[in-house]
Order: sequence, then C-alpha cells, then structure tokens
Amino acid sequence: MRTIRFLLQKEFRQIFRNKSILLLVMVMPVIQLIVLPLAANYEVRNINIAVIDNDHSSYSQQLISKITASGYFRLTGYDYSFKDALHHIEADKADLVLEIPHGFERNLVRENSQQLFIAVNAINGTKANLGGAYLGSIIRDYNDDIRLRLTSQAKFNQVPVIQITSSNWFNVQLNYRIFMVPGILAILVTMIGGFLTALNIVKEKEVGTIEQINVTPIKKHHFILGKLIPFWILGNVVFTLGLGVAWAVYGIVPQGSLALLYCFTAIYLLAVLGFGLLISTYCDTQQQAMFIMFFFMMIFILMGGLFTPIDSMPDWAKTVSRFNPLSYLIEVMRMIILKGSGFRDITRQLITIGVFALILNSWAILNYKKTS
Repeated sequence: MRTIRFLLQKEFRQIFRNKSILLLVMVMPVIQLIVLPLAANYEVRNINIAVIDNDHSSYSQQLISKITASGYFRLTGYDYSFKDALHHIEADKADLVLEIPHGFERNLVRENSQQLFIAVNAINGTKANLGGAYLGSIIRDYNDDIRLRLTSQAKFNQVPVIQITSSNWFNVQLNYRIFMVPGILAILVTMIGGFLTALNIVKEKEVGTIEQINVTPIKKHHFILGKLIPFWILGNVVFTLGLGVAWAVYGIVPQGSLALLYCFTAIYLLAVLGFGLLISTYCDTQQQAMFIMFFFMMIFILMGGLFTPIDSMPDWAKTVSRFNPLSYLIEVMRMIILKGSGFRDITRQLITIGVFALILNSWAILNYKKTS
C-alpha cells in the first residue's frame, strides 16, 4: 500500500501540474453534454417540398395548407410541371415532390377516390423515409377530414370504429433529449477514461521517465494500479458533473438507485481504463496510441446502440456489440435513469462488465514489461 500511495502522489502531481489538460477534462464534457443533445435530434423538420397543383381547387389548397402548417415541411417550390419540380430535387432545394392531378376535388366528391403522386429524394435515406411517412400521415388525416365532411352522420355511425388509447411510459412527452442525454454521457465518460489512460504510459516512454521506474523494485501490478486509480477517480468526477448537467439543463433525474448507477459506472470505468492501459503497453508513441484508441472508439460509438438500435443490426453486428463495453453502459444508464431498473434487471450487464474489467486489466499487467 505504501508503494501505491507514492505512485498515486506522483500521478496526481502530474495531473494537477498541467492546468490546461485538467481544465479540458472538466470543462469540455460539460460543454459537449449541453450542446450535443441539442444537435443530435431524432426529429426531422424543415423538409423541403415542391408542389405541382394541377387542380387549383379549394380542396387542393386546403391540402397544401395542411402540409405547410404541420411544422415539418417547408414549401420551396410551386411549379406547373413535374419537370420543373424535378429541378428542385436535382439542385438539392427539395426533398419531396407532391403532384396533385387534374380533377382532384371532382374525383373525391363524385367517385370517392383519387391518387396523388409523391417523388422522394432518397439520397438521405433517413430523411426520405421520415419525410414520406410524415407526408403520408398528413394526407391520411386530410382524407379522414374529407370523409367526415362528405359522409352523413347517420351513415357514418353505422360503420364500426376502433378507438385507440395510448400511454407513453418512461418518457411521457416523447422528448428525444431524455433518451439521448444518458447515452451521450456514457460516451463522454468512455472517451475521457479511454484516451487519458491510453496516452499515460506512452507519455512516460516518450519523456524517458519509464526507464527510471523500470529500474525500481516496483511490481507491475503496483505500477498499473498507480496509473489506473487517479483516472478512475477523475472518470467518476466527470460522471458526477454529467449527472449535474443532465439535471440542471434537461431536468433529468434518475428514477432508479443512484448508488446502483455509480456502482455500475465504477466497474465500467475499470474496464475502460484497463483497455486504455492495455493499448498504452503496446504503443511506443502517443500518436500510435491516439490512432488506435480512435479506431476502437469509433466502433464503440457507432455500434453502441446510441444512434442505431442494436436489435435492428445484422446478426454479425449483434455478435460484435456483445464485446462492446459501451453498449452495456448505454443500456444500463437508460434502464436506471429512465426506467428505474433495479439490481436484478442489470445483473447480466454487471457480470459482463466485471469480466471485461478483470480480463483487460490482467492483460495490461501481463503485457507491461519492465525492461531497462
């Protein structure tokens, strides 16, 4: 313990000596947690639409007004032919084209049916799918209004009607920020812990102090623990700041046990810090460590379930995600913070992360070679 205490004193002096890095570690996650949820938005708005109204009737004007008043669409073109409207898509000025044919109002009133043509710019698949779905929903809603207007009340009551009553659990207002903030906080904690430890031992190699440490009687596990504990404490501090920002800015209060959340995060940090130290033992320069950590971090983020649900991934991607520690933290944070899950609900994730921590830190200790 005396050896570890001296190593911790050395590490904390190095951390507090560099004021700029300490400031970045404390301030940067707070700013990112405030800004990123505002930008990482699942809602698609301001979809540009070009309209070709060949009917120029009151019904077609009502439909166009209903589309523009929805808040999702922005009318960027009112053309006389599909060829003119297509130019808006080719110039990226329109995402969708809606063509209303001649006799739109007449066919609705007399024949009770009418087809509309919709062309979608599918370069951005997500925006195309959501834009088409929004437009289809608005048209169906408008169709129901027309149906109520044209059908007599007595006749309409004879038609069986199914009423749906829905209830939103855990996120009553369907606020996407409540879903995104825990995941973004998990990424920030992972990045801070992973990058700092990945650069730590490598920095000792570049400066030359590693040679002085290697000739001392310090055991390998003492050395790794001395590198691990300061950043473990720092990671918990960053996590606490993130929870404070989530509460102060977004009003997110953990529904579950705060102690359980800290317990899981503490074990998770051991796994991430061990992974960073493992990379550091293999690299000779900080540049190598940065690139390797960046490579793994991109995989962790993109396959962690923050932006794309893991259940919707291919089978091979689901298998890879099982070895992604970040996916477990994102899942558990959403379970505890949003759903109020307890210890039994996260037992599987807790055991898995514990195994990751044991394997990665043991690997880092075995791979660190004391050579003069």
